[in-house]
Amino acid sequence: MTCEDFNRLVELLKYELLGVIAALTAFQKLASELHRATIVDAGSVPADVVTMNSTAKLTDFKSQATDSYTLVYPEDTNIANGRLSSLAPIGTAILGYRVGNRVHWEVPTGKSNLRIDEVVYQPERDRAVEILTRRVSKDRWSPLQGG
Repeated sequence: MTCEDFNRLVELLKYELLGVIAALTAFQKLASELHRATIVDAGSVPADVVTMNSTAKLTDFKSQATDSYTLVYPEDTNIANGRLSSLAPIGTAILGYRVGNRVHWEVPTGKSNLRIDEVVYQPERDRAVEILTRRVSKDRWSPLQGG
């Protein structure tokens, strides 16, 4: 093995090890959040709680920047499109919290302090509205349908 190959492979191992450590940390934080979670039926989730696949508007206290993110499972992550993984530090931080809550979480660049301003979309809340709307529309008489 050449010295150059050896050095490159050692650097590769270091890089990969850092990724493994970061993943383990994310898993531990999510496991901790799951341990403290209260489990409820979908119909019992308050409308202002961030759940999986919810879109939430967040404000960063330091920069006062406001961003909206949809909290998704890791395989659906696309940060460029605002799709934030539940394994990302901020994703884990907001899961299960409500509008008005402040969350403080360690991120790679330090500590993040955010406020949940709004739950723009929550599947449990909004799907119930969609189902009710479809049911009312289906039951409503329309002159185009005849009858």
